[in-house]
Amino acid sequence: MVFSDSVFICVFLPIVLAGYYICPKRLRNSFLLLVSLVFYAWGEPKYVFLMMFSIAINYAFGLLLDRNRKNVRLSKALLALSVVIDIGLLCVFKYTDFVITNLNRAFNADIGLVNLALPIGISFYTFQAMSYTIDVYRDDVKVQRNILDFGMYITMFPQLIAGPIVRYSDVEAQLKERSVSAEDFASGICRFVVGLGKKVLLANQIGALWDQIYALGGETSVLMAWLGAIAYTFQIYFDFSGYSDMAIGLGRIFGFKFPENFRYPYESKSITEFWRRWHITLSTWFKEYLYIPLGGNRKGMARQILNLLIVWALTGFWHGAGWNFVMWGLYYFLFLVLEKLFMLKVLDKLPAFVRHIYALFIIVIGWVIFACDDTSVLLPYLGSMFGANGLTGGLDLYLLTTRAALLVILCIASTQLPKRLTAFVGRKLCVGEESAFCIKAAATILLLALCMMFLVVDSYNPFLYFRF
Repeated sequence: MVFSDSVFICVFLPIVLAGYYICPKRLRNSFLLLVSLVFYAWGEPKYVFLMMFSIAINYAFGLLLDRNRKNVRLSKALLALSVVIDIGLLCVFKYTDFVITNLNRAFNADIGLVNLALPIGISFYTFQAMSYTIDVYRDDVKVQRNILDFGMYITMFPQLIAGPIVRYSDVEAQLKERSVSAEDFASGICRFVVGLGKKVLLANQIGALWDQIYALGGETSVLMAWLGAIAYTFQIYFDFSGYSDMAIGLGRIFGFKFPENFRYPYESKSITEFWRRWHITLSTWFKEYLYIPLGGNRKGMARQILNLLIVWALTGFWHGAGWNFVMWGLYYFLFLVLEKLFMLKVLDKLPAFVRHIYALFIIVIGWVIFACDDTSVLLPYLGSMFGANGLTGGLDLYLLTTRAALLVILCIASTQLPKRLTAFVGRKLCVGEESAFCIKAAATILLLALCMMFLVVDSYNPFLYFRF
């Protein structure tokens, strides 16, 4: 395990902040590299060597690609080899037992499982490393000759474990020169605390409900099945967007501007729009480094559909070594293709609320597929959602009434309404900049105190995206 939240907030982060700002500017990247390796090694000491190998190999390939840029054939071979090594390492640690398990089932074999522990964050930092070598090959970025600066880019602890996926081009200039104003620092702290609040006060609280319902094995009433599905829908959003907010906030404190990862995805009115708002950095990565190189939409509709099939099958598989993730990716592929072929034209003619209901319905069903890592539970659970076990049961009304207030809060918090309401109240009260800053600071302190209280008393604190 990595640091507990309380140790991270009360011990690790203050020490790192003090050390960072004491350091001369020329040493700050090296300092961040050191503390990031400590952060990672705290939970997985043996896998820090895997990360250091990834740094070394991609740094070396970057230099080789730059040096042999005029030799097209050799450059292509070097790029292919670097991608094979990166993907190979990811596959070995993430998918070996999955492959063995399926081979045993298919051929009635008895091959022993390797039982390799999944290195935390390997899916994220592997994609970051690959973005660097590919961009150097394309001549989109300059080669990084300082291995300490490159290592810091790969290991940056704010977003190391669960993203957002920061491409090298996003921070190339910031690695050389960055500054932090008082406004940036305050904004970063506020963003971090808001993300912590999303995680601790919202995701954790509704996540416990999903765990309780999922433990029943799918044999539930319609009401309970939908209640569980909606609970997970909120949990994964506030869990992941909360972590992204914390990472972006910490990045701002250290002078980095990481890309946004979420833009109110549950306000979407189509699946196409949803994937422009959800996990934006992953969608962008697959678009830039897979979909477009495959031909994108430039080679006819049939080829475009094939390209989308490849991208979405791999998007699902990227999330985890399980058939439910592949099914989840193909599920979205189906709706994206249908929308591209004709459904968007139909949807455009419908009222906005109908389009919103359509999108949310597809999204909630999708999260059930994603969440049911035991595929034997998936079909019974989907059946329960559509009436296989009756409309209501003895416990579901109790669960609904006791979580009703939380569900209302979650609905509101997943939209832009709080942001707009805050701006509206500020305008009406004609609050000055100093007063607004004081109010925001007080609210941030209160929110942090509330989060710390929940962290102390609540033992339920999973991070869903740690396993990806």
